[in-house]
Amino acid sequence: MAEQVLTTRGLTKRYGHALAADHINLDLERGQIYGLVGRNGAGKTTIIRMITAQTTPTEGDISLFGAQGERENARMRARTGAMVETPSFYPYLNARQNLEYYRIQRGIPGRNAVDEALEAAGLTDTGTKPFKHFSLGMKQRLGLALALMNRPDLLLLDEPINGLDPEGIVEFRNLLLKLNRDRQTTILISSHILSELANLATCYGFIDHGVLLEQISAARLSEKCRACLELRVDDAAKAARVLEEDLATRDFEVLSPSVIRLYSHLDRPGEVTRALVEAGVGLSAVEPQGANLEDYFLGLIGGVHHA
Repeated sequence: MAEQVLTTRGLTKRYGHALAADHINLDLERGQIYGLVGRNGAGKTTIIRMITAQTTPTEGDISLFGAQGERENARMRARTGAMVETPSFYPYLNARQNLEYYRIQRGIPGRNAVDEALEAAGLTDTGTKPFKHFSLGMKQRLGLALALMNRPDLLLLDEPINGLDPEGIVEFRNLLLKLNRDRQTTILISSHILSELANLATCYGFIDHGVLLEQISAARLSEKCRACLELRVDDAAKAARVLEEDLATRDFEVLSPSVIRLYSHLDRPGEVTRALVEAGVGLSAVEPQGANLEDYFLGLIGGVHHA
């Protein structure tokens, strides 16, 4: 059984009468890259702030690495690293000097912690360049290096690719994939850039207006978004027999007594229609289906006019 790295139950944050997070139940297992998907203001930052103890929950429970109660969670937070906003670095200090300052301030043992963090974040060649001359991508990577200085088992990142150019996004993505592969670092990353999360995440949580709408693995999401022909029929059981016996395929899914999703014969809808009609199946529609991550999310929240 996989180790449970993070669990939340009923995690809620109210500001007056407004609910920023509404009874959130999250489950992260060791080694996952969990994409927290939501538009700006959906509640992603609030959730991460509660997990990192930067914000106190109104109600609900958090468990880090199986901890029971806040006292144990406080101890387990030593195994986490977070980048909620770009930290305040000293503009005239270079990358190494800034990290050394924070290493001493936070009581992280071993000067090699700075070297390891710089290497993990791809900043070993910045030399004496002061922080004020860093590009946005370099600043984000220095923020990541700071989050990595204690070699965390769980890394929490809030919108880390905001404002990065395409090259910077690719660099940051490759850094996270390398951390996950080489160190088995579990990562919770929030973003509204859905196309980029699709290149990273092994599971997703979709959030809107503070409500976690769905939690789903990347594999299951891929299945649900897979291109298909959606068949609307009067008898799905009879239609299934036709698909198996006459069209020699079992690559389909019966969703209801009247709906089948066929994943083969995508380029031969006429052949499918003819076989079903000739077998006496009442066929009301044959519709191509399939969605990307953005389409799926928009469907969950009620369409593009709500986004």
